[in-house]
Amino acid sequence: MLGNRPDLAKLADTRWDLIVIGGGITGAGILHQAAQLGIKVLLVEKHDFSYGTSSKSSKMVHGGLRYLKQGDIRLTRESLQEREHLLRHLPGLVVRQSYLFPLRHGQFPGRWAMTVALWFYDMLAGVRDHRWVNAAELTQRIPALDTRSLKGAMRYTDALTDDTRLVMRVLHDAVEEGGRAINYCGVDEVTQRPGGDLALSVTDHAGDGLTTTLVARRVINATGAWADQLSGAAARVRPQRGSHLFVPAARLQVTECLTLVNPRDGRPVFVFPWEGETCIGTTDLDHRGDLDREPRATREEIDYLLDLVNGFFPDTQLTEADILSTMAGVRPIIASGKGGDPSSERRDHAVWSQDGVITVSGGKLTTFRVIALDALAMAGFIDRHRYRSLRRGGPRFSRNSAIPAGLGHPLRRWPEGDALLAEVDWILRNEMVEHLDDLMLRRTRLGNMLPRGGEARLPVFEPLVRERLGWTASRWETEVQRYLGIIGESYSVQPGNMGIVDASC
Repeated sequence: MLGNRPDLAKLADTRWDLIVIGGGITGAGILHQAAQLGIKVLLVEKHDFSYGTSSKSSKMVHGGLRYLKQGDIRLTRESLQEREHLLRHLPGLVVRQSYLFPLRHGQFPGRWAMTVALWFYDMLAGVRDHRWVNAAELTQRIPALDTRSLKGAMRYTDALTDDTRLVMRVLHDAVEEGGRAINYCGVDEVTQRPGGDLALSVTDHAGDGLTTTLVARRVINATGAWADQLSGAAARVRPQRGSHLFVPAARLQVTECLTLVNPRDGRPVFVFPWEGETCIGTTDLDHRGDLDREPRATREEIDYLLDLVNGFFPDTQLTEADILSTMAGVRPIIASGKGGDPSSERRDHAVWSQDGVITVSGGKLTTFRVIALDALAMAGFIDRHRYRSLRRGGPRFSRNSAIPAGLGHPLRRWPEGDALLAEVDWILRNEMVEHLDDLMLRRTRLGNMLPRGGEARLPVFEPLVRERLGWTASRWETEVQRYLGIIGESYSVQPGNMGIVDASC
């Protein structure tokens, strides 16, 4: 288990084989694979684990029909194979889910084009999960759906997860395998020493604020949207923002994922059940804001998503008052150099090296294991034969019975009362919580699922949090104000224009 946050000064006493910078799913995946290979490896994260894209994704472990449409068969096959691996090896955390793609008269693609696409999609995955759902059955399954010109829907399957809990599970297993990890430890600079070792100047943002030096034979920069800051090479990342809305299931009840094509621009938007409520997303925009400031959904993005849903559910008519929370994440897309529509950029990852630092960015949540193997191969830790063997063999996770049952299941509603306090207690003892937002927005998702970020629950948590983390009453009050400020700034609907829209949603 992760356990308590390690002492940075003691970590500095070790010459590491590998230091991984970045505690999202890519960094966690590299740590996990490296630890299983017996590499002496440390992961350092400037903020909290999964602070960036990996806590704000669309929560899907999927092949990606859009990539098939773009002709990217390799990425689709790779993603589907990894989806199937994760479904087998992480049951209850990665869950197969039914998707419905409604089709209407005069709409492209039609039924037969979708049938062919989904036959190929299933073939690449090695499953047979698609079928036609006629209009009568579809309206029984989704009574509120607009029936005008409705022909039916293609039904297929992909998977859902809790993205942060997936990161935490991978980190727990990596530490069980011998890896080490620390959050709130920022890398300020990487320099190469005579003889080839790399020295990392790091600052402890959770402890005394002092700067120290870590030393490693190899360094992998897996900082996602921040990758260009430490790569030492020409910029390659095109940050793109995707925003989501969470609304009460009582206002928009769905039991299956819906893939809705916006008639305005042809973009797919998903409406799906998640942790007891309903999620709507996503948008696709160039993000030009400060990466060190949490992104937020703009007025235009909120209106875009509400207008779309209200068009497909005309009797529901969601308003801003229905929104429990917003969620905006910045995807690290590898730029093609062509500019143009953000949605047209490919979702491949890339690995490159400069001045001893290996950088990896781009890619998908689903393919984190493949990305990790590619990075370790470039770092020289695995040869071609070992790489192929690991790819074929699939992931290996421990049967970690210490993790509370159900924690991270994407379709369960968070428990109440003593059951919730027991889960929070376990998290506080085992998962390096340093701030209240770590607990409310990442270790749990109560900040997304409850009004005003779960402010009403905070007094219930106070005695337990203060006891486990050793916080004084003053520290608790400081953390509450800090947390509510984050909720108000980045997870709430705000009046007026809340940001700059750089491209169409």
